[in-house]
Amino acid sequence: MPSDTFRAILVVPANNTTMEPEIRAYCPAVTDLAVARVPRPPRPLEVGDLPEYRGSTLATVRPLIGDGADLVIYGCTSAGFLAGPQGDSDFVDALSETVGAPTVSTSTAILAALRHAGINRVDVVSPYLDWKNEMLRSFLTAAGIEVVRLESFGAANPAELGRITPEQVLGKCLETATREAAALFIACSQLPTRDIIPVLEKRLARPVWSSVKAAAWQVTEFVAVSDRKPGQVHRLAAN
Repeated sequence: MPSDTFRAILVVPANNTTMEPEIRAYCPAVTDLAVARVPRPPRPLEVGDLPEYRGSTLATVRPLIGDGADLVIYGCTSAGFLAGPQGDSDFVDALSETVGAPTVSTSTAILAALRHAGINRVDVVSPYLDWKNEMLRSFLTAAGIEVVRLESFGAANPAELGRITPEQVLGKCLETATREAAALFIACSQLPTRDIIPVLEKRLARPVWSSVKAAAWQVTEFVAVSDRKPGQVHRLAAN
């Protein structure tokens, strides 16, 4: 690749229509963005789906490797926290080894962003069903992040998730925010958040993070320090 080109492979569930345009807007330094759309069940992803989903992810990514890549952006937040910290780390390592490039994962990028900002108490808005929200809460708690309040859209399937509008997310966030939390976190890379985050930060007078914003922050950090040596492989740590 030309020296002024930075190529990333964005990996998202096949139904995701949000992360690609938001990453392009957040990360102009990524001059070449290839998108791997991973087949998924027509219902919320479950723990039992993870082995097949991981296999499908690697199979979907492999055809895009031929042109090389500087970075992988793994954009399935729920697959990350359903696997737990170690499971997510293991699969991120597998992606990095397969592509031959470091990997940013949305589920661990939010941990890195919150730690970097010194934030350990958050309110959370998600689209998930109750059982998945409890797994998200456990994932954050295990990283030392207290969830003060968590509210959800309770989307029953990907189609329902895809119909959630920025205005609905804005309203849900304003309803959810408490005085006790130091920040607000909007989980899931499908929820549209980029345009409403500045509004929320002004209204709430606190940091607002989303899965995509956290991944974009870590991508930007990596681009800033990367010498892009060929064959460099490592996982971006969540600290």
